[in-house]
Amino acid sequence: MKYLQNLIDRYPDLAPVRDQVEAAYNIMEDCYEKGGKLLVGGNGGSAGDSEHIVGELMKTFEKRRPIPADIIAGMESIDAARGALLGKELQGAMTAISITGHTALTTAVGNDVRPEFGFAQQVYGYGRQGDVLLAISTSGNAENLINAAIVAKAKGMKVILLAGKTGGELKKLADVSIIVPDDVTYRIQERHLPIYHTLCMELEDHFF
Repeated sequence: MKYLQNLIDRYPDLAPVRDQVEAAYNIMEDCYEKGGKLLVGGNGGSAGDSEHIVGELMKTFEKRRPIPADIIAGMESIDAARGALLGKELQGAMTAISITGHTALTTAVGNDVRPEFGFAQQVYGYGRQGDVLLAISTSGNAENLINAAIVAKAKGMKVILLAGKTGGELKKLADVSIIVPDDVTYRIQERHLPIYHTLCMELEDHFF
């Protein structure tokens, strides 16, 4: 993992979680190798991180990601000019969905069922055996993510936790827990970003 060493060189305080970052990468690589997808969720700043991760995975991050020639040919057979342009501009994607959005759905669950079940409902609907849930919680105690993780495990999904402090209740549910060595929310979030950037770059390097 060529980007992982760079992460530790730039952020030596993350050396204690090196093995956990590598283990999380291996779970994500295996998921994508088998045609699975990543579901990502968090609250507040971690909701922003969830959207950020999806953005890095669903389009070019650091490397060019050409799409398959047969897809380009198919589009050109439907519309030559537009197909050629799409083939030139579209970028390879690793399927990822942020469960922090979908306002109509989450507000309906919150109003009709329970607010803390919004993430769990999406994991139930989107998740399949072999998929991965990446739960981002600085405390590890976000109730909506705990519920989502329970559903994920029941569906045969892997759960990766990105947290701080002690890892909280989510640590007990996660297959891999990356718990950065800090207990202040904003400092935890400052270390989450380079970790997930590293994971995204490693995945992009492997698949493209």
